[in-house]
Amino acid sequence: MRFEKHWHFAIYFLKVRGLVLVLTLFAGACFAQKKTTDQQFTSIEYAPFADNTGHWYSIADKRNMINALPDRPRYKPTEITNIADNILLFQKDNGGWPKNYDFFAILNASQRESVKQGKSLTNTTFDNGNTYTQIAALAIAYKATGIEKYKVGCLKGLDFVVKAQYANGGWPQYYPLEKNNYSSHITYNDGAMIGIMVLLKDILDAKPAYTFIDSKFKTKLEKAYNKGLDCILKTQIVDNGKPTVWCQQHDEVTLQPAWARKFEPAAICSKESADLVEFLMTINHPDQKIIDAIQYAVTWFEESKIYNIWVDKVPASRMQTPYRLSQSDRVVVIDSAAPPIWTRYYELKTRRPLFCNRDSKVVYSLAEVARERRDGYAWYSYEPQKLLNKYPAWQQKWAPEKNVLKAK
Repeated sequence: MRFEKHWHFAIYFLKVRGLVLVLTLFAGACFAQKKTTDQQFTSIEYAPFADNTGHWYSIADKRNMINALPDRPRYKPTEITNIADNILLFQKDNGGWPKNYDFFAILNASQRESVKQGKSLTNTTFDNGNTYTQIAALAIAYKATGIEKYKVGCLKGLDFVVKAQYANGGWPQYYPLEKNNYSSHITYNDGAMIGIMVLLKDILDAKPAYTFIDSKFKTKLEKAYNKGLDCILKTQIVDNGKPTVWCQQHDEVTLQPAWARKFEPAAICSKESADLVEFLMTINHPDQKIIDAIQYAVTWFEESKIYNIWVDKVPASRMQTPYRLSQSDRVVVIDSAAPPIWTRYYELKTRRPLFCNRDSKVVYSLAEVARERRDGYAWYSYEPQKLLNKYPAWQQKWAPEKNVLKAK
């Protein structure tokens, strides 16, 4: 009996020790996982802010709260709290951000005070990679530090995003809306709306940076995301009875292609459309509407390739214009070995490559564009080829029964 008693005790002891060991290993694994996850949040990178930064240092705008000073230092990407504090400093009372500042700049006292004085201004925008980029950076800062003000700023920015959305699901370039201005159009140009949609998708996909966002708030963001997705599908241009791709901007009421700046016509646009389709391809288990939209777009990209040319940047005399300083020129080079290229714009109905001057006059060759615009705007793109390269893997996974590039 004594042996049996000790035997049962030994088994009990081993079970307890085993449980402790299992629990210890489990806790260790959780700690290791948390440590691994936290290691992702060690910096706020320069790249997503490059458009803002480039404009700030290249253009001294009288409307800016502050302009760049010569030879000023910048925070390193690892200086997370300093960068996040800068981002909060620039955040407006309505939750959005103005464009074309360097959010990594180490500001002097006078500059900081000027930015503080502009808190109530409402020049808030999604242009040039704005607002959704700052929101993402604040999420990183909160995950890295646990400092509550970064979470508050992030959620305030997301509220701004939701308020800025049209009932039809689109987003304008600026919010509050600018009256009698193309910026009120649904804006795909410069990645404005797609930047928002990527942010919302990352949140809904439970990316590690956004795990602090609760289910109630996520429900609100999911509604905005679904409306945005519906808007993208509804704005795909049907040209001559056939779905194609998108314009840089669409009328916020009719959803039709719309003009923006005087040299940005209502036309089929290759670069922005490639970005849109690439985003659609990231959606897991796409429904038939999304699959069809991608298939139509890929077909259009394949049919719209331009062969045997490339664009060369050549030296030119210094030319100061009211808009910018031009110090080079662009010429089209005939070359049978050149890879396929696409023009930025294709004419509706004819699908003819087109270009445009600042007087809104449409022309049909780069040589007909005035030099300042010829040299100062991206009239050609290779972006669609990157998309076509990704298509086979997507097609095999989500549309195996139909390869629109087959036999092309």
